[in-house]
Amino acid sequence: MSRTVVVVGGGYGGAAVAKALDSEADVVLVDPRDAFVNSAGSLRALTQPDWAGNMFFPYAQWLKNGTVVRDRAASVDPGGVTLASGRRIEADHLVLATGSGYSYPAKPASDSMDGILEDLRRTHKELAGAERVLILGAGPVGLELAGEIKEVWPHKEVTIVDPAEKLLAAFPAEIREELRRQLGELDVHLRMGSGLTAPPATEPGRAETFTVTTADGEDITADIWFRAYGTHVNSGYLADGRLTTLTPRGRVPVTETLNVRGPDAVHENVYAIGDLTDIAEAKMAGFAMQHAEVVAQNIIARIRGERPTATYRPLPHPMILLPLGPRGGVGQLPTPDGPVVVPAETVSAYKGADLFTGRFTEQFGAA
Repeated sequence: MSRTVVVVGGGYGGAAVAKALDSEADVVLVDPRDAFVNSAGSLRALTQPDWAGNMFFPYAQWLKNGTVVRDRAASVDPGGVTLASGRRIEADHLVLATGSGYSYPAKPASDSMDGILEDLRRTHKELAGAERVLILGAGPVGLELAGEIKEVWPHKEVTIVDPAEKLLAAFPAEIREELRRQLGELDVHLRMGSGLTAPPATEPGRAETFTVTTADGEDITADIWFRAYGTHVNSGYLADGRLTTLTPRGRVPVTETLNVRGPDAVHENVYAIGDLTDIAEAKMAGFAMQHAEVVAQNIIARIRGERPTATYRPLPHPMILLPLGPRGGVGQLPTPDGPVVVPAETVSAYKGADLFTGRFTEQFGAA
């Protein structure tokens, strides 16, 4: 069986697939960046720029046999990928792992390690000089950002605004209550259930004093603000319909083996993983890496002339590890008996202390 595997996207899922198949196939990894970036560390890198180097694992360092092509996909069909540069790469097996985009600084904007570090240092300088911080969005990103800011600058005034009535509405009241308790101890001000009448007139991440008004009439004055909302799926290169028909939200329909469903039939040699898929679950790095395990097993089976049998089934309950700095946070994890709420100590041990740096150092080599 032919062995060329083209992986489009080198994030959590794509990097895991490429690593798993590096000794089993002829891997071509397509990504505009020069390294796997552990974006879970972006917010700590913003507040502690000396720590930022821990985010990067250069592809050339750990992809021993495969090839890295620094480019973006412009179009995909069952036979291969056409890149933005115009180059064509033929593929026996395709893995689509382009994920989703999110507002900076939660996800870096630059395509190079040096550019990412430069952006973070510049924004850190702006943040360091601001005494009052406004965060728009009380989802996990906004809450984590507040925790990282308070870890470095306990004296800064941090306010989070969100039009939603509840924090983490998909999770039990126990988690919300504990989250509010910890945010109270950090002196983070929550304004839930009321959005702004107009966005700040200043650019996000730039220090300049401004005043905004909430829908219920409260004025909030701050010196800098950050956007912590606005996920979008990176699936534009599939909009031509040559491979599949995207869902209304721009996601890729997949089978339980994570094969892509085409307009008329399932593509047996094409897979999609991570945020790109239409799987009904939260879009999290951990799930993308689980998808990667399934796809790697199925591609290895195909290369060996065997029938692919690995399947993916989403968890029936949501899970989360939400650090508030290196020691705080809330979480819910799966167990054979159902989901359990875990304390801050567990969140710290699994994620908050090093934001998965140890895990990826073991997987991809020294950071």
